[in-house]
Amino acid sequence: MVVIRLSRGGSKGRPFFNIVVADKRVRRDGRFIERLGFYNPTAKESEEGLRIAQDRLTYWKSVGAQASPTVDRLIKQAAAKQAA
Repeated sequence: MVVIRLSRGGSKGRPFFNIVVADKRVRRDGRFIERLGFYNPTAKESEEGLRIAQDRLTYWKSVGAQASPTVDRLIKQAAAKQAA
């Protein structure tokens, strides 16, 4: 199964996450198929904290990729930010 999930980067105490499409059997920070965006939970007000390529997200969901609960929350958050 193909999943859309977070892959952790950054250093200790300063997390940074890539939003990736990967095979469910591959480890969290391992090989992935495509990078869709990023999430920076420690971003300041002047920095961009979340970016998702909506066109690619729509494509992967249309071919059956399942998003993790955290990524679902971030997708809704990005949609609300674009609508405002």
